[in-house]
Amino acid sequence: MQLFIDFQGLIVILILINASYKFSVTLISYLYKKTFMESFKTIAVFNYDHETVILKHLLQQEGIPYFFENEMTLSVVPMYTTALGGIKLKVHPEDFEQVQQILDSLNNPLKIV
Repeated sequence: MQLFIDFQGLIVILILINASYKFSVTLISYLYKKTFMESFKTIAVFNYDHETVILKHLLQQEGIPYFFENEMTLSVVPMYTTALGGIKLKVHPEDFEQVQQILDSLNNPLKIV
């Protein structure tokens, strides 16, 4: 039997049982990641934080859910890039083709009109 989690309902329950704010946020973050983010797969790896800026904007414009693994750690300690395997772009497998097209368009040489 699978458990369907309604996050708005969970928030109401946590408020009703007087759960602490920190506990509530931690629990909801954990459940969200467990429920949705585990199915996300790596499609690209970057060495530096500045390489992801334009890509973030394009993904947000297209409404594609994504996250960058190791992004915060490497923005604070950039010399750990090799040890952690870089900044990994994670997307849902259903969005692979669309994200690949965006990545391919970024890798083409700049054309001046």
